[in-house]
Amino acid sequence: MDIFADLLKLLVPAGLVLYGMYLTVKLLLEREAEKQRVELKTRYASEVTPLRLQAYERMALFLERITPNNLLLRLSGQAAAALEFQQLLLREIREEYNHNVSQQIYMSQTVWESIQTAMNEVVILINEAAGEVAPDAPALELSKRIFDKIIQKDIQPTAGGLKAVKDEVQSIFLS
Repeated sequence: MDIFADLLKLLVPAGLVLYGMYLTVKLLLEREAEKQRVELKTRYASEVTPLRLQAYERMALFLERITPNNLLLRLSGQAAAALEFQQLLLREIREEYNHNVSQQIYMSQTVWESIQTAMNEVVILINEAAGEVAPDAPALELSKRIFDKIIQKDIQPTAGGLKAVKDEVQSIFLS
């Protein structure tokens, strides 16, 4: 019985020491893993944040470039007839969109849909105005009709999309 008691006197403290070592090592490993997760997250944020901001900037620029006032001023004088000018305007919008379509991966679905809606509203505005002008009318007549429609609506068709972009940037990066 003395051997059993002596063995128990040795094994219990040794077991407690081993259990304590196990808890210490486990805690150290968990802290190290958490430290690595935080470091990875920080590195990810430092690399992705500039890309996201650039995507929002590009989409704001896209919306500004397809705003009818800017679009008409930039492309005026490049087409003689209304039909040709309409096609030029729509081609310019399509090319701008295709150039920036990959930026959607950096923003929320809601903002991306707002951008698409704004673009579609510009296209509808141009097509409606073109429908009210003879195809062989001067391009200036189409421009006037587009400006008239903007004045009637009293808001730029891209205003909603631009507001959505600005709001999301404010909420994500400036809060």
